[in-house]
Amino acid sequence: MQRPTPTDVEHEVTPVDMIVSKSDEEGNITYTNPIFMKISGYTKGELLDQPHSILRHPDMPKVIFKYLWDNLKEGKEVHAFVKNLCKDGEFYWVLAQVRVATNPDGSFRNYVSTRKNVLPKAKAAISALYAKLLEIEKSEGVEASEKALMAFLDENGVTPDTFNDFMHKLNEE
Repeated sequence: MQRPTPTDVEHEVTPVDMIVSKSDEEGNITYTNPIFMKISGYTKGELLDQPHSILRHPDMPKVIFKYLWDNLKEGKEVHAFVKNLCKDGEFYWVLAQVRVATNPDGSFRNYVSTRKNVLPKAKAAISALYAKLLEIEKSEGVEASEKALMAFLDENGVTPDTFNDFMHKLNEE
């Protein structure tokens, strides 16, 4: 599937929109709710068995997904802002909550992601941070971008244990 050319048009995610998806251990989509399909512009057939990265907007620094996957693989839930690319090239922002779901015996079942709208002040703050991280990534690589992310978090008094709370506080009115 050919990736769309990004536009400067934002598709609004409203406060009542709750985007839900599930994926396998490799991050391939196994379930989508109707809101996900409506906002992204993709059909269920176009999304199922595709990697979640099908939606990755070029403005997203790789380090954010590295942080997400590193924590998920440790069994930790992660909340992070994500700018996604719609099928038509538009984009939308979400605050994603991603967690590992397990079977009754404790074995891996799937990853579950629920996503909600992002307030304008959070978009502004995160957009600036992501632009800086992306610039560092392009010139110095993901490791340097990760150091910059950790420095930003440290400057804001954020630890791995308070990261998710910090993301939510950025998105409060």
